[in-house]
Amino acid sequence: MPSPSKHAQDLLLTFALCLASSWADDPPVFPYHDYCILGAGPSGLQMAYFLQRAGRDYVVFERGSAPGRFFTLYPRHRKLISINKRYTGKSNSEFNLRHDWNSLLSHDSQLLFQHYSHDFFPDADAMVRYLGDFASLLDLQVRYNTSINHVMLEKDTKAWNGHYFILADHSAQLYKCSVLLVATGTWVPHKVHFPGSEYVEGYESVSIDPEDFVGQSVLILGRGNSAFETAENILGVTNFIHMISRSRVRLSWATHYVGDLRAINNGLLDTYQLKSLDGLLEGDLEDLVLIKDKKGKLHTTLRFYLENSNSSEAESIPLPQDELDNFAARAPYDRAIRCLGWQFDFSIFNKSVGLMKGKGSKKKYPLIKPSYEAKATRGFFVLGTASHSVDFRKSAGGFIHGFRYTARAVHRLLEVRHHDVPWPCSVYPIMQLTNAIVKRVNEASGLYQMFSVLADVILLKENATAFEYLEEYPVGVLQDLEWRTGRKVQEGLFVILMEYGKNFSGADKDVFYYNRAVGEPQHAWQSNFLHPVIYYYKRLPTEREMRLSPPDWPLPRPDAIHHIVEDFLTDWTAPNAHILPLRRFLENCLGTDLRRFYAESCFLFALTRRRLPPFCQQGYMRMQGLMGNERLRRHGVEAGLLEDYTAVDSPNEQEGSSMQSHDQLLEDHMTPNGQLQQLISTKDEL
Repeated sequence: MPSPSKHAQDLLLTFALCLASSWADDPPVFPYHDYCILGAGPSGLQMAYFLQRAGRDYVVFERGSAPGRFFTLYPRHRKLISINKRYTGKSNSEFNLRHDWNSLLSHDSQLLFQHYSHDFFPDADAMVRYLGDFASLLDLQVRYNTSINHVMLEKDTKAWNGHYFILADHSAQLYKCSVLLVATGTWVPHKVHFPGSEYVEGYESVSIDPEDFVGQSVLILGRGNSAFETAENILGVTNFIHMISRSRVRLSWATHYVGDLRAINNGLLDTYQLKSLDGLLEGDLEDLVLIKDKKGKLHTTLRFYLENSNSSEAESIPLPQDELDNFAARAPYDRAIRCLGWQFDFSIFNKSVGLMKGKGSKKKYPLIKPSYEAKATRGFFVLGTASHSVDFRKSAGGFIHGFRYTARAVHRLLEVRHHDVPWPCSVYPIMQLTNAIVKRVNEASGLYQMFSVLADVILLKENATAFEYLEEYPVGVLQDLEWRTGRKVQEGLFVILMEYGKNFSGADKDVFYYNRAVGEPQHAWQSNFLHPVIYYYKRLPTEREMRLSPPDWPLPRPDAIHHIVEDFLTDWTAPNAHILPLRRFLENCLGTDLRRFYAESCFLFALTRRRLPPFCQQGYMRMQGLMGNERLRRHGVEAGLLEDYTAVDSPNEQEGSSMQSHDQLLEDHMTPNGQLQQLISTKDEL
């Protein structure tokens, strides 16, 4: 029954909303912002950072007194399962983010999570401190102790999206905004109701003191990380633990999905398989019945037996072991604990908002597009964990190391839509194409973490003499690339993704089988582990082609495709195994030669070819580029690339120590070319 204070609050809120809906010709003035963010958790703060850096008008509403309220409560046993790898052997900050699953993106190197914890699996309290510093040190605009309890739409043709969002807080104060960014996460406990479910304790409230479980027999409902985390905490003090769920256990190292069971929590699998009393059971929880006897013990039965019983007395309800005396769950339990995860809070959104639930296994999330915008409501975006329906059980979009990049992608989409700021890109001459790709696949953290979801897109400019490089674009809306980025597709495009092998991951797969890795470039398409895949399209795919993409393919069938063979060190810089096949693929797509040449070779090509390679066109023919020196000439001779003319020089021509050295002369006549000096951090092309 609602408390009197809650009832009064609801009446006040209803009154305020009735007033708001009655304002037509002369609406009152109340706080307005272009962007409203709900929730000051990791995704909310990440979006606030991008909006602040862009100088936009925004506000963050947070119901708690500090950022990261979820992490003050969960996980209950305080150990995070997001890795904090402080050492990689590399000084490249972008590469290091591939293995830092907790930091948010910012320009401040001091706001890296490694400065807040040295633990590989850090304590949740460290995350709370980190988020607090992130918000305060960057001076983000957060309104604390402000709980938004109701959201509705107000139609207005002058608004960016044809309507405004009206927000009401716990004190019935109203706010107005053009774009709503929901970053509240999934925090409502998921519950299953069945006869006897009132005897079940929730993960959110059950004791975390192992002493409270000494000598008890425990039934855990669920099979995710919260269930195994709970079991791990009491494993050494209980008689036995049985875990029941509809689905079989899924191990993250087998599925390559970080939301599945992590090794740090799976001690019960050992005690089950090594026959130390604990065990796993499969069954639909909606068919379960819990019966409490006079001694307070819990017995499991099935709804079938309850419905066919003529008695409502617990002692008289038949149990499965009455017919099958070796029924697996025949032993009574002292306690039952629900660990079924979380779902999104839909209750605060008025019907006018049009927010719908996902379908099937995604019904705990809002239904959104691959652009992270609500299906039915323009200007309503979902960020963070709640946006995981886009890549549920496929990538890392439900976790910090994934949604920090999707938040950046959403910000870039908003910059294009509302502020005419095109998607950031770099422009390079075409002979830098191979190096540009090699550099990104070897260091980009967004591609690495959001595999198969975010992609780099290369747009070829007129006559394929240059290209624009766009980073981390959502591939699910590739067909809309031109109007979503403000960039034009002129001569085709390349799309660079990171992917696992099609048939490698899965709960029923043996991912440790012999010869599981591929090493030969000619078999790169069979690579199993995460590796770069380059799609080439002569034109932008249509919406219909995107919709009819082959099953398990992130994109429609391309005009050409290239897999860079997997690498044990995830270092795709091997000249023969990685770079040479990539360059030849690009050359075949473009019908040109992407190699670099000495001036002597360019001169020869100018006399013998109708079309010069781009390097000669953009360098030699324009009298740009790096001239050879004695060291390079010697290397060319030794490699058989140049004739050794010095061998036939006369002794007099080889003398003359008073003359300026040949190397010095070459240095004095060197013509710089700024474009050819870009991307020097990668290995030179062959």
